[in-house]
Amino acid sequence: MDKKGLVRAGKENICKDFPLLSLTFPYYPLLTLKLFIIMICILCGCQNRSLYKDTRIAMGTFVEVTSPDKRAASIVFNEINRIESLLSKYKEDSQISRLNKLGVLENAYPETIYIIRKSREFWLATDGAFDITIGPLMDLWGFSNKKYVLPREEKIKEILKLVGSDKIILQDKDNVVKFKTLGMKIDLGAIAKGYAVDCAVKKLRKAGIKSCLINAGGDIYCLGENFGRPWRVAIQDPRKKGFLGYLELKDKAVATSGDYAQYFIKDQKRYTHILNPKTGYPADSGVVSVTVVADDTLTADALATAIFVLGKEKGEVLAKNFPRVETRIIEDKYVQGN
Repeated sequence: MDKKGLVRAGKENICKDFPLLSLTFPYYPLLTLKLFIIMICILCGCQNRSLYKDTRIAMGTFVEVTSPDKRAASIVFNEINRIESLLSKYKEDSQISRLNKLGVLENAYPETIYIIRKSREFWLATDGAFDITIGPLMDLWGFSNKKYVLPREEKIKEILKLVGSDKIILQDKDNVVKFKTLGMKIDLGAIAKGYAVDCAVKKLRKAGIKSCLINAGGDIYCLGENFGRPWRVAIQDPRKKGFLGYLELKDKAVATSGDYAQYFIKDQKRYTHILNPKTGYPADSGVVSVTVVADDTLTADALATAIFVLGKEKGEVLAKNFPRVETRIIEDKYVQGN
């Protein structure tokens, strides 16, 4: 751990002299994704207590594993890499890449069927604000390859004909997934990391590991306690350095969606990578950051995206439909000028 408290792979003692566990990684130029949740781990009088930490790149972002059990990291990364090999649209041999290329996927794995079904459930629950069929729109705006463009309105309207989770056909008995319309693509970027973290947590519990914190690019699960205390997670200010508040979590997930994670600016206007599936344009709901706490990371991940699209009022109504879900919604009008 360096003087700023940034985590490095390996085993370290965490004491009050180094209270900050920062996950912004500003020194790494290859990833433009700015993490929008920073974990805070504070232990007092911990001379004889040790945490093992490992940080690697997976699913297009930094994944950090922190646990007193040295087995945790290998278990987590093995499982996350397995899920990524199935669900990443950037891996040519993944099931999602095959589906996007051919429009049909035979011999679909149970995990693939499950996450597509869950995605359709969130599509229904959010009145279309969450939709994995925005793949062609992500390509059109250049968010898939980071070559950003401002599309013509006519082209957006044309691509919108390919969007809609009702155009996905699931044949569970035959393990087949089909698209109704030629040219459709799915993008699991708003749900796959959350699902991968949940799968990793299940593996940890099966191995008897009771304490671990996983951060997959801002999708976080806090398993158990941190030496008898809840894990502490700080919500970063979306427009300036500093924190807006802290969460103390045990056996809970937290995810944040914000307009400062991936975006481009054209003619002094910010265009975020979080798209509104109904308009085809980047979400413009007046929200700049949404933090969701839930029992599982998949739910927190998906709801954070949906609420960002819906806006504060509709988002708060939506959250009430999900038991034990808490939200922190930050609107642009409260951070302007920062």
